Amino acid sequence: MLPAGQSVAALKAAIAGARVMVVGDVMLDRYWFGDVERISPEAPVPVARIRKTDERAGGAANVARNIASLGGQATLLAVVGDDEAGRSLEKLLQDDGVKTSLYRDPEIATTVKLRVLARQQQLLRIDFEEKPSHEILAAKLDDFRRLLADTDVVILSDYGKGGLRHVYDMIAAARAAGKPVLVDPKGDDYSRYRGATLLTPNRSEFRQVAGDWRDEADLTAKAQDLRKQLDLEALLVTRSEEGMTLFRDSGVVHQPTLAREVFDVSGAGDTVIATLGLMLAAGLPLPEAMGWSNHAAGIVVAKLGTATVLQDEVFAESV
Repeated sequence: MLPAGQSVAALKAAIAGARVMVVGDVMLDRYWFGDVERISPEAPVPVARIRKTDERAGGAANVARNIASLGGQATLLAVVGDDEAGRSLEKLLQDDGVKTSLYRDPEIATTVKLRVLARQQQLLRIDFEEKPSHEILAAKLDDFRRLLADTDVVILSDYGKGGLRHVYDMIAAARAAGKPVLVDPKGDDYSRYRGATLLTPNRSEFRQVAGDWRDEADLTAKAQDLRKQLDLEALLVTRSEEGMTLFRDSGVVHQPTLAREVFDVSGAGDTVIATLGLMLAAGLPLPEAMGWSNHAAGIVVAKLGTATVLQDEVFAESV
C-alpha cells in the first residue's frame, strides 16, 4: 500500500504532521458487562448482574480518536451538554490525545448510548439524546471558520443528532479555503452535502438514497449519477463483506474486504473515514488512502464495541 519510493518511516513522519479537523455529532458509549443466570419474576426478561463498566468516545469523537491513535493531529469541534457525561467524554478525548473544542449547551443532555452485555452479546441499548440549540450551533460555525487555517483535511461526521445543521455552510467555507471535505452522511437526502470532496456511505445508506441495483454495472451507474448530481470529486461506498468501491470521474476502484474475523462492526465507518482523511492529509493519493482505510477497517471489526486502530497494528503487515 505504500506509494512507490516511500518508506514506512517517511509515511509515519507525514502522518505526525497531518492535521485533521473533525466536526459532527458526538456521544458517550457506555458499556455494562454482566452475567445472566435467571429470568426476572416481574416480567419475562433476563436479569443482568453487572460485573464491569466501560466508557468510550463515540460518533464523531470516535473518528477523532482514531486519527490520534494512528499518530495524526486531531481537533474535534462539537456540542455536548453541560453535564457529567459531557465532562467524561472530554476527559476520554484528552486522554486519547485529541484536541477538543467542545461547546457546552446547558439546555441539552450529552448524547449517551448505554449498552448492557452478557457473554459478549448485547441484551439492551438505551439512548439519551437531544438536539443542540441554534445559538450554540451558530457559535460553532464561527469557530469552524477560524480553525480552517490550521487544518489540512476536514471530516464531517453526521449521526443525525443535529450537530451538523450548518453542514452546507461548513462545506462551502472549507472548499473556499482550499480544504478537502470528507463526509460520513446520514438520512435519505444528500443534497445538503453538495460540493463536498467525498462521501462515504455504507451499503445500506447508499441503497436508501439511490435505490436497489441489479448488478455491478447498475451500481456504478447509480453511484456516478449521484456523484455528479452532488458535485462530488469522489464517492466511496463501503460494502461490508463485499469490500469497498471508489467512484471517481476517472473510473472505479474496488478493494475486497480484508477482515480476518468480524466480531463487531460498530464504529467501523468511523475508522474508515478517519484513516482516509488522515492519509489524504499526509499527502497520499485517494486510491492509496482508500487502501489504508480498508486495511484499518479489517482490523477494527475484530474488536469489541467502539474501538480504534493503533498505528503499530496498521503498519505491522504493510512491509
